Amino acid sequence: MTALDFATPTKTATEPEAPIVPPPGVDQMRVDALTHGRLGDPFAVLGPHRLDTEDGARWVVRAFYPGARRVQAIDSRGQIITEMTQVGRTGLFHGPLRADAQDVYGHPELYRLRIIWPAGTGHEAVQETEDPYAFGLLLGDLDLHLLNEGTHWALASCLGAQAMRIDGISGVRFAVWAPNAQRVSVVGEFNQWDGRRHPMRLRHQAGVWELFLPSGLGVGPGARYKFELIGADGRLMVKADPAARQTEPPPATASVVADPAPLRWNDDAWMQTRAERQKPDAPISIYEVHAGSWLRDLEDGGRNLQWDELADRLIPYVTALGFTHIELLPVAEHPFGGSWGYQPLGLFAPSARFGAPEAFARFVDRCHQAGLGVIVDWVPAHFPTDAHGLAQFDGTALYEHQDPREGFHQDWNTLIYNFGRNEVRGFLIASGLEWLERFHIDGLRVDAVASMLYRDYSRRAGEWVPNRYGGRENLEAVAFIQQMNTVVHERCPGAITIAEESTAWPGVTAPVEFNGLGFDYKWNMGWMHDTLHYMQRDPVYRQHHHDGMTFGLVYAFSEHFILPISHDEVVHGKGSLLGKMPGDEWQRLANLRAYLAFMWTHPGKKLLFMGSEFGQVGEWNHDASPEWHLLDDPRHRGVQRLVHDLNALYRNEPSLHARDTAPEGFNWVIGDDRTNSVFAFLRLDGEGRPMLVVANMTPVPREGYRIGVPPADGATHWREVLNTDAAVYGGSDFGNGGAVDVDHVAAHGQGQSLVLRLPPLGVVVLKV
Repeated sequence: MTALDFATPTKTATEPEAPIVPPPGVDQMRVDALTHGRLGDPFAVLGPHRLDTEDGARWVVRAFYPGARRVQAIDSRGQIITEMTQVGRTGLFHGPLRADAQDVYGHPELYRLRIIWPAGTGHEAVQETEDPYAFGLLLGDLDLHLLNEGTHWALASCLGAQAMRIDGISGVRFAVWAPNAQRVSVVGEFNQWDGRRHPMRLRHQAGVWELFLPSGLGVGPGARYKFELIGADGRLMVKADPAARQTEPPPATASVVADPAPLRWNDDAWMQTRAERQKPDAPISIYEVHAGSWLRDLEDGGRNLQWDELADRLIPYVTALGFTHIELLPVAEHPFGGSWGYQPLGLFAPSARFGAPEAFARFVDRCHQAGLGVIVDWVPAHFPTDAHGLAQFDGTALYEHQDPREGFHQDWNTLIYNFGRNEVRGFLIASGLEWLERFHIDGLRVDAVASMLYRDYSRRAGEWVPNRYGGRENLEAVAFIQQMNTVVHERCPGAITIAEESTAWPGVTAPVEFNGLGFDYKWNMGWMHDTLHYMQRDPVYRQHHHDGMTFGLVYAFSEHFILPISHDEVVHGKGSLLGKMPGDEWQRLANLRAYLAFMWTHPGKKLLFMGSEFGQVGEWNHDASPEWHLLDDPRHRGVQRLVHDLNALYRNEPSLHARDTAPEGFNWVIGDDRTNSVFAFLRLDGEGRPMLVVANMTPVPREGYRIGVPPADGATHWREVLNTDAAVYGGSDFGNGGAVDVDHVAAHGQGQSLVLRLPPLGVVVLKV
């Protein structure tokens, strides 16, 4: 694109009346376009240029430094090659190089620019730098081809700001995808945020703009920057870098040049074993955390902790409770803290709220050294409409759909990614890989998958566009998800992907080669809704809703499930997990303990949101810490101890995890005792060794309750290994004295049975 593509700007009263004589080789239109910030092809004007004159070929240099007093071209020894002449007061300087200032190939001699700036009365400031417009093409043809194809998985080291050396010169290479923009410039403190000063070169074949700024201009790691664009519609916009690896802390919105030094890792032992730790037959117990509110520093204005502080406090807490993983609500940079990270704009950058990217890497490294996996919530479904973000990035619907029936999310007032566009799919997949490969994350929990899969998600008739077959399925999103999971599993051995998918879409965790979506695990939202609705009812009515606790076993082995009691269940007026429980204070705590034990012994991996592990009373508030003071109450410490003991039991007993995805690992013993609201089932390990779980979901203690049990290698008694009504958990200590002898009386299809004392609102677990 040249200056001829732009309309001639209207002259203002501040411009000189005398005509400006353009320098040799440049027409007036280009001079006007450059000085008014509308030049789309700066390399056609700036930098070294060979001119053919009557006296032969000669090299000239042009540079644009508005406000400078003088500009000189100097050689490597600092000797002046040419004192450049300014064109009027435009800031455009030009001058010839020495006649001998070229090499044997006819290329101009290497030169630097010396810029003399006014710096107060009688003083001048001198800046020396290489000329940004003396460098050749920066991105290779393979880079551009992969960007076009949407398969440049190292996108964050191609686009964005890369501190590097080119031809022995240190500086920063900038690149951004904006194919429909008329002009793109890099702006920052190094050029007074003046978009006229550093316009970029367009690589037409990929729609990517590039420019290398030498460090002599004051650019390097830590520098703040943005891209200033003139969009396809002529609007002037200033945008943050979509591929930035670092940002400044919100509410500021600039991108930051990241330190190129490799991150340091000490987690080889973890990385070599994580595949085994995350398999379907492994115990996976996840503590879900909002990093911004897990622990506020009340002595420092209630600020959130930084990554190193979280590592000091959070990691020991989670490991002491026996969880195997931490799951972080989205930590990619996001403008609005009240979105909890679910409306991100910096998909390659850990939020600066918690420190630098290197600090986040240290946090992950310390988790791994402590034996904890780290899962990060990742949001490829939609993005917010903030002006500095992706919306209408180059003056067109670049990342989103133009049609609001496809591109606008009515529930969240956000924009939906165009999954049918190669570059958008590649951008999203590369962002996921950035977390997995650069930061050693062990899993991506993909948010809002259902909203991606259905074109009519949360829309009425006439508000959505059918697919090419007339259906409601978003075929482009399905293809994106399948490609993402395929690439992740090929490139990141042992890493997992988890779908938050709230419908009955078939094959969410089936392999892509069998037409599945290819996730490793799926949140079991149906189980969560059914069981919570059951637990919220007064026990007197539970007999009429018995199926709420049993229905999940109808489909429990159709997918690889995680049972989620997540942040979504303790916000927006839903109250806390404890607050959902009926009855007086004792009954609420007993209900909570029984529910947690039912969950931990039910097939499926576990996830629990912070605060629920000790029975938080109030609803979660993202601006405040959980109610840690409740741990001064022994009843709440009892809930916390129960979670610790459940994690230990779950982790140490293969019957509770090894066959989570196999129907052979579960047998109902009593699933139909509606009158008493009693449930009893067996969990079986790979060798068929049983563990008996019995839940009494009424406040009525039950004496002499007979339950049939298998022979279990002739065992004569069963040990009671857990009782949620134990006094140490805050219960009444109604139980079975630690063990029960087998009674040779047939029951429930077995030739022998146990006669149990069932605690009120309690769960007991027994094994041979």
